[in-house]
Amino acid sequence: MPQYNGFKTIPKIAINDHDTLSLVYTPGVGASCLQIAKNPEAASVYTNKINSVGVIAFDYEEALKRAIFLKSVLLIDAYPLVVKKDILKADLKLAVENIYINFCAMDLSLMKDFVGDIDFKVNIPVLKGPVADLKDFFGAIARNVFMLDISKLKGDVQERSLQLHELAGGVIETELTEEKRPKPVAVVSDGTAVLGYGNIGALAAIPVMEGKSALHAEMSDVDSMSFCIKTQDKQEFIKIVQIFEDSFSAIHLEDVAAPDCFDIENTLSDTLNIPVLHDDQHCTAIIVLAGILNALALAGKKLEDTKTVITGAGAAGSAIAKLLLHAGAKNIILYDINGVVYKGREANDKYLEELAQLTNPNGERGTLDDIIKNADIFIGVSKGGLLTKDMVEKMEYRPIIFALANPEPEIMPDDAKAAGAYIVATGRSDYPNQINNLLVFPGLFKGLLDGNIKKVTDDIKLECAIMTASLVDEEDLSVDFIVPDSLNRLLPIQMAQAIVNKFAHKS
Repeated sequence: MPQYNGFKTIPKIAINDHDTLSLVYTPGVGASCLQIAKNPEAASVYTNKINSVGVIAFDYEEALKRAIFLKSVLLIDAYPLVVKKDILKADLKLAVENIYINFCAMDLSLMKDFVGDIDFKVNIPVLKGPVADLKDFFGAIARNVFMLDISKLKGDVQERSLQLHELAGGVIETELTEEKRPKPVAVVSDGTAVLGYGNIGALAAIPVMEGKSALHAEMSDVDSMSFCIKTQDKQEFIKIVQIFEDSFSAIHLEDVAAPDCFDIENTLSDTLNIPVLHDDQHCTAIIVLAGILNALALAGKKLEDTKTVITGAGAAGSAIAKLLLHAGAKNIILYDINGVVYKGREANDKYLEELAQLTNPNGERGTLDDIIKNADIFIGVSKGGLLTKDMVEKMEYRPIIFALANPEPEIMPDDAKAAGAYIVATGRSDYPNQINNLLVFPGLFKGLLDGNIKKVTDDIKLECAIMTASLVDEEDLSVDFIVPDSLNRLLPIQMAQAIVNKFAHKS
């Protein structure tokens, strides 16, 4: 019998083509999110919550051994979590009551003397000591799906994805290993900005976090776990992540709304001794810059000479603007729900005012129709239908359009092309030039972990963008192919290696 010393997270189904990708992740995963938003009980149907148990202890190795036992004997996907020995009971209570949504049960038996008198207000079993039938107490149900044939699924992408999630019980599980592996990455969300649905809550965000975990495993062999946090209080969210810091190798923030996401990331990055990255900000910015670099090369333009208009000044828009500036852009104008962003604008919060100091150098004001004149680049991370054909016609020679709102872009590619757009990119898989975060986060996190790098710098992000752009061979580069394929297996390996080679010695 093997001697198990660790565990890894694996997808329940191989993600080896774009159709499967669309079912496991976007756009199909949204169907499960919406079902859970309507009926919280559906989380036990469409995710692996029904077979996931959180094991909390004062010592990580003890929690890991317990998790290995639960998997080897009961087939339960158990996740080891550790808290410091000096934790206050009130803080542990707060933490458990906000993370229990990821699990069908919590195992606190390794700290039974400490938790005996704590009344956890949760609707799942909490084990505080020995019981006669452990599996019956937890109520966990493992679903073996190795014979699942996705060609038998029926309907459109959303319907087929919903069937897959129900049949498989989510898309991620654990597998025991003989080798010791690094601690998992926590894919953390409060559910305030899930896909294009907005604030549908942390429980409904779990399918997206499982999808991210499946892609971490499939693309870069990085272990991770869904770690959704129920509270939407910024300070409580930060505190809970800090409590469980020693359980993880990195924090992958996902679907956290602006402006709280800025404070959350900054505070965690400053206080934790592991990497912290908000995917929606930085990975989006990296892949956008990669695409822009190749688009400009085709258009015969230089970044420092261009005028760029960005609609949407939240997490993604602000990160894109800052990385473009770091790469050499000089003239960027942001446009949000309150109009053009400029210095001293009454609607600016502290983050927008900071951006205003760096952008819109000519102090332009007015409507989107006004500021789009003579722009070389349009980047939309806002809402569908915002950009018109007339606006595209007012742009500079060979305009570049990145209409990234999902599922409806700011302008449909055919309309943009008809209005004279030279290159069009979207966030969709059914059009050329899909700008997909999948091209970034597996390799970026692998590089951070392999290089023992604690902070994500602008230089690291720039290196990732340049490397991603370079993976499109010169002979293949065209107006319909400006970024690598989203399932390019070489990209995460090369990105991780580039990060290690250039930045590991500076960590």
